Amino acid sequence: MRFRTSLAAALGALALVVTLPTSANAATGQFAFTYNRDGKTIEATLHDPKARECIDLDEVADPSTTPAHSPRNRTNSIATVFTDLECEGESFPLKAHSGHAGEGLKFRSVLFNQ
Repeated sequence: MRFRTSLAAALGALALVVTLPTSANAATGQFAFTYNRDGKTIEATLHDPKARECIDLDEVADPSTTPAHSPRNRTNSIATVFTDLECEGESFPLKAHSGHAGEGLKFRSVLFNQ
């Protein structure tokens, strides 16, 4: 009987330890943004993005393209958008769950604080 209780406790602890790093390394939710390509307006979304790592937006990484705009932060983390790649240039934070901005906010990279 003791063996089963000890085994159950050990398995429960292992399951908890295995799930913690995943949630600590990602913001949960969606970050949406808009960009223009060939005269078309396109919406893109990052799902459960990595946290504490600069994310360059592939869609606007080429300097000859116009930057992304109209961000909508629906993650559980503060999202800070940057005007340049590699999270450089001017920055603007968007609060967790409901942070957003209009077409006037131009950016090429984002960092999630979670």
